[in-house]
Amino acid sequence: MAVIEPRLRDTGQERELLVLQGEFRVSGDPSVVLTTLLGSCVATCLFDPVARVGGMNHFLLAAGPEGIAPSERYGFYAMEVLINGLLKLGARKPRMEAKLFGGATMGGRMGHIGEENGRFALGFLTAEGIPCRSMSLGGSQARRLRYYPTTGRVSQRLVDRIDREEVPVRSPRASDVQFFEE
Repeated sequence: MAVIEPRLRDTGQERELLVLQGEFRVSGDPSVVLTTLLGSCVATCLFDPVARVGGMNHFLLAAGPEGIAPSERYGFYAMEVLINGLLKLGARKPRMEAKLFGGATMGGRMGHIGEENGRFALGFLTAEGIPCRSMSLGGSQARRLRYYPTTGRVSQRLVDRIDREEVPVRSPRASDVQFFEE
């Protein structure tokens, strides 16, 4: 699910927009701040310093099962729709710069998903010729991000413990529901 914020004039007030798992947002509005909370997921923050537009994605897994419809929950598609969203706002791919966050080892069944997500994101950026200006990947702590898409500035806060109530979850869409026959 995507939200493309148009270019708006600066009103002096910040508007926080949350980027949930399986979403991306792009904006050219100087009052917009994109926020998210990451564990093993990875967020890519892309920025075009000339067009002064940027965006963030938040993907859960590097790749999805074979034959599944494209979804922003999976790395490749999440990266492609983020880049395309920025191009629609006037960005040019040769000018884009990236910052990567997340990919923590959160324990339990998640295993090395965070490591795989980080490795995928770095490989994708390299293959696309987009320089990664900074990153904070791995470890065992969650991260809370605030990204200013028209300046490319990001602030990160490491989080030791996440309460279930703090983690917003997007309601499933019809395309997210899979039915099984017995």
